[in-house]
Amino acid sequence: MASRWNIRVSIILVFCFPELLLSAIVTLDSIEIYTTHEWLASTPTVYFLCSGENKTALTDVKKTNIVYKFRGEESFQPLTEFHSRKCKRCGIYEEDRIKSDDVFDEWEFCPSDFKTSDGRYIHTKGKEFNATFLCHECVQKDIGISSDYASPGDEDEHGINRSVLIIGLSVVSSTVLFAAGLVTAYKYWQKKKRQKDQARFLKLFEDTDDIEEELGIGPLSDSI
Repeated sequence: MASRWNIRVSIILVFCFPELLLSAIVTLDSIEIYTTHEWLASTPTVYFLCSGENKTALTDVKKTNIVYKFRGEESFQPLTEFHSRKCKRCGIYEEDRIKSDDVFDEWEFCPSDFKTSDGRYIHTKGKEFNATFLCHECVQKDIGISSDYASPGDEDEHGINRSVLIIGLSVVSSTVLFAAGLVTAYKYWQKKKRQKDQARFLKLFEDTDDIEEELGIGPLSDSI
């Protein structure tokens, strides 16, 4: 019963709270760096990194003041992936051969940053760089991100549809749980009934033995 209950709870969470099980891929759409920090290198080695993850080298980014466009199919893509609404500490850096790597910028990278209808987010850091990130799933999976281009009517309609869906799923889950409870109760009743029938059957034999003793009728071996 416990495993079945866990499955039902997981199904309800998936449909009613998709933000808990989000899987949204983030890719780099474009980037332009305005400066470099490593003087000894002929070309900079720029990379993207989120805390606790592997760094992603942006090997195509070699010169300043050039907009590098990507299709999301490059070997280094995707940059990262969101599995919840929680933000990540991410940044863009440049490798340094002598001391610690130089920082273009570090910031809290969140699913809620992707607010446009096409899942686009632009991050700019002063005289350092300008980058555009894409996360289509952040918008499509409805994790509480409102579109800049959505009308109030659309938002109300989505809210109503979501409420109807939640109510429907709640009714279905309650019905399933009620049916499961009835099945369990019926099996328990059957078990108790069998136990009572067995007790009556044994009692019948005990009563028969008592009657035979009262009448002086015993087993054949005793009469011999």
